[in-house]
Amino acid sequence: MKIINWKSHLLVTILLLVSSVSAFAQSSDSDEEELRKRRHLLEAELQEIAVVDRKVMVKMRDGKRMAADIYRPKDAAARYPTIFSRTPYNFNFWDVRNRAPRDMSNVIEAVKRGYAYVVMNERGHFFSEGNYDILGPPLTDGEDAIEWISSQDWSNGKVGLIGCSSTAEWQMAVAAKAPKGLATIIPQGFGAGVGRVGPYFEQGNWYRGGAVQMLFIAWLYGQVNQVRPMMPADATQEELINASRMFDLAPQMPPVDWSKALAHLPVQDIHKAVDAPKGIFADRMPVPTGGEMIKRAPNDPEWYRGGLFHDNMRIDVPGFWFVSWYDVSAGPNLATYNHVRRTADPEVRDKQYLIIAPTLHCGFRRATEDTVVGERSMGDARLEYDEMTYGWFDHFLKGEDNGILEKMPKVRYFTMGMNKWQSSETWPPSGAEPMTFYLASGGRANSLNGDGTLTSQPPGSDSPDTFRYDPMNPVPSYGGNVCCTGNAVRGGALDQREMEKRNDILVYTSEPLEEGIELSGPIDVKLFVSSDVKDTDFTVKLIDVYPDGTAYNLDETIQRMRYRNGYDKPLAWMENGKVYGFSFSPMNTSNYFKAGHRIRIEISSSNFPRFDRNLNTGGNNYDESKGVVATNKVHHSREYPSSVTISVVRK
Repeated sequence: MKIINWKSHLLVTILLLVSSVSAFAQSSDSDEEELRKRRHLLEAELQEIAVVDRKVMVKMRDGKRMAADIYRPKDAAARYPTIFSRTPYNFNFWDVRNRAPRDMSNVIEAVKRGYAYVVMNERGHFFSEGNYDILGPPLTDGEDAIEWISSQDWSNGKVGLIGCSSTAEWQMAVAAKAPKGLATIIPQGFGAGVGRVGPYFEQGNWYRGGAVQMLFIAWLYGQVNQVRPMMPADATQEELINASRMFDLAPQMPPVDWSKALAHLPVQDIHKAVDAPKGIFADRMPVPTGGEMIKRAPNDPEWYRGGLFHDNMRIDVPGFWFVSWYDVSAGPNLATYNHVRRTADPEVRDKQYLIIAPTLHCGFRRATEDTVVGERSMGDARLEYDEMTYGWFDHFLKGEDNGILEKMPKVRYFTMGMNKWQSSETWPPSGAEPMTFYLASGGRANSLNGDGTLTSQPPGSDSPDTFRYDPMNPVPSYGGNVCCTGNAVRGGALDQREMEKRNDILVYTSEPLEEGIELSGPIDVKLFVSSDVKDTDFTVKLIDVYPDGTAYNLDETIQRMRYRNGYDKPLAWMENGKVYGFSFSPMNTSNYFKAGHRIRIEISSSNFPRFDRNLNTGGNNYDESKGVVATNKVHHSREYPSSVTISVVRK
């Protein structure tokens, strides 16, 4: 795709400028005066403590320039360690659309603590040049940026990375390339940067169990920064700064009701259906859902050519890892942490630390004295994140012998239900033991009113549970471990009883527990199933059932049957009525089931729009508009021991 040139498209720029000026003119004089005061106060504080260097264009090895803002303490004679944040998001100091200065508290705090702070836009975003492609290509941009920072005359040669979500996901693959100057990483909510690791073939949260996670369809809608005017290569830094005060190149996309939009078929045309900018370059942009990504299989070679981290890579820098129980990818994140601890250089293996919070995606700092996630209270889930983060940076970037590694456990995890932070030297915690429950019923486990149970032994004979899965009437996603789907899915723990009224949900519940059980670690589910279609999905949820019947979801997963034998194996079609055994990719949580509570799992064939619907045809799915109804069965007996195995920590 050709980038719009500033000089050859002057009219576009003029229109943008006029729009910005018009927006300013519409506000009241008092509002404008208040905004000016806020900006001047913030700017004054920054100027008092920092050398401020905005819109620095850093050249990459292919000649494209990435836009960076640099803040550093004023003592020009000193050299400073650098905290580096690289992001696809808008960090322009002046938020033109909202006519207000952005929050600069992180920058101010870093400079006050003796750090340079650099924030840079990824390729193809806002003032950074080139074309964006999701998840990092060219991967060398991260290397070049780190090596450039470490070589500056104000740098002490050490760079630490920090960020959450898209500002974290690039860190692992770049760290594996060991750029000069990289001293440590702090990735938070980083699952979309994890490709294949252990039992997870999610390829950056694009898949789970071979089903498409629909979050990127909503997220990518806003990533159209490439459709923008660009500054000429000879524009001065002063010209770039002045331009950024009037417009920041942020796209103003039409609002979308994703709760309705994600239902459009075929999936590959969702962006067209919501009137994404198809009239201007959409067909030539590298990232729309109608492009090549939606057509890839989970083990397509293209996933291994970009910016994803895979478990054939090794990270040899200290890492401080942050995971959330109700994020989209706790499992792959935990597997990545364990992979690094297992494969890193011996001196680095023990310098990997982990925090697992009971929050939504990137919600660590939003924890309060009474943290509510969805509808469930987690109690006080706060931690001293600034103290830990800067203690970490002080040790690895400044070389301070501050005892931070001795003060913190290797793993600090929050146990829900118990509502407290716990510590361990490993994940899962040392001593976690498997406990297996078997699915059983009289053949009528449909809905909450059915007869599905979890037992200590598999039933002697098979009484399979049958349900109809209609892709035109899928089970709605209700709560869960989610991210980035707009208003389509509300994340967190929600009472599932209303959903469990559906006959296409099989419900299996244990007897009330005589004593409390701490589940901390992976949850493995193995099913034996059959169907009358050649391909379908099976879904599972793990539930904590309170004595009053309240049923809070803990984790969820899915398996597309064509991939049941593995993602690097030939597609495996089902024969009508034949029974197949398979295991889901593990779920993960830490939850205390109090005495009197019950353990439950739900089985169905859809969880939409958390995951795309299998149309049951055996076709491509992404380019199909019509599905067929599947009659699916779950079998359970000595011959077909469908089961759920949890990790129990006894103390």
